[in-house]
Amino acid sequence: MGEKTREIATLNLRGTAYELPVLAGTENEIGIDIQKLREKSAAITYDPGYVNTGSCKSAITFIDGDKGILRYRGYPIEELAGKIPFSAAAYLLLFGRLPEEKEFLQWRTDLTRHSFIHETLIQFFEHFPPTAHPMNILGSMVASMSAFYPYDAEDEQHIMLNIKRLVGQVKTIAAFSYKKSIGEPYIYPRSDHSYGANFLRMMFATPAEEYVVPEVMEDALDMLLILHMDHEQNCSTSTVRMVGSSQANIYASVSSGINALWGRLHGGANEAVLNMLEQIRQDGGDYKKYIELAKDKKSSFRLMGFGHRVYKNFDPRANLLRGAVDRLLSELGIHDPLLEIAKNLEETALKDDFFIERKLYPNIDFYSGICYRALGIPTEMFTVLFSIGRMPGWIAHWLEMREDPDTRIQRPRQIYVGSPLRHYHPPEIAPWDLVKQSKLF
Repeated sequence: MGEKTREIATLNLRGTAYELPVLAGTENEIGIDIQKLREKSAAITYDPGYVNTGSCKSAITFIDGDKGILRYRGYPIEELAGKIPFSAAAYLLLFGRLPEEKEFLQWRTDLTRHSFIHETLIQFFEHFPPTAHPMNILGSMVASMSAFYPYDAEDEQHIMLNIKRLVGQVKTIAAFSYKKSIGEPYIYPRSDHSYGANFLRMMFATPAEEYVVPEVMEDALDMLLILHMDHEQNCSTSTVRMVGSSQANIYASVSSGINALWGRLHGGANEAVLNMLEQIRQDGGDYKKYIELAKDKKSSFRLMGFGHRVYKNFDPRANLLRGAVDRLLSELGIHDPLLEIAKNLEETALKDDFFIERKLYPNIDFYSGICYRALGIPTEMFTVLFSIGRMPGWIAHWLEMREDPDTRIQRPRQIYVGSPLRHYHPPEIAPWDLVKQSKLF
């Protein structure tokens, strides 16, 4: 979790030296503890975007961006994605260990049992306009769950029950929102289906005939959800922690994460990749033209899906997903021209000095959109799928924050750059007095 070491960092500020404790993480990450900095010196740090600021100590996810490493609870992502079901990975993230056989069977049963939406809450779908974005619906519905499932914040059993409801129902809400958008009846979960198979069935089955979920689709969805499950203190996870630090309930906290993920620079990136590939396809598939546009400083075109804030090497999630996409398309017999464009873009960019020098490697968004497309998921649902995968991660961080004795309500400081002190000298007749006298209000 990170402990104070005997090592001390010294800050020299305006002739005074301030000693600050140093923290060392499990993987030898180094952090300077500045909790007492303002108290001792009246100074604060300035770090736009908090890219150099550690907001907490966490035992959930480890990332080494330079080496392309991602681990959940100590397990390399390569040993989990494609190897275990999503529900088992969710258990790992939430409880810190992989489940035993009986625990897994009970966990899977509980997730199915609690995946049914409150019948009154289902009526909410009828009041969203047809043009409502699925992420808008998802965030609103999750926030509304707190009205239907109140709980005692001090009762661990109540908290666990609501965790199961959140993980179980998020996929049902997502599938129902899709069914509503196309005017088809809702399909309810089945206890003999896995988490991923239940979602695909609720998305694509109809009451008129039996629907068998192809195993290759179930496996691909499990991998996608696991790869999206957590990624340290990203924008949406930090939002969940910030809202939760006020002791807001779990539904309000997670709903805030959904809204943060909706941003096009966060969860909306895979949708942007697909739109870019479609733009290139409609332009005759001339990917080389767009490679050159991406290198042109005068061009507004941006090559989506390349580069990452954290990874300065290959994104390990992208490496895993690239192979999964090939298998999925091959087994389903799908020939997707967008995939050909994507492969050509990747191959060309990886040989181009412009991209090599800037370490602009493909990230997970580059391939996840193609994979969702092969599964038949509409483009506007991509970020919703991201939310389903990220749900266990958000909850794990909410739990960890809640149990951390160092947790305080988050309240960042600022550097004020506005007007210095000035005074108001009222005129004889102020504009608002004239408006009032005119009886306009």
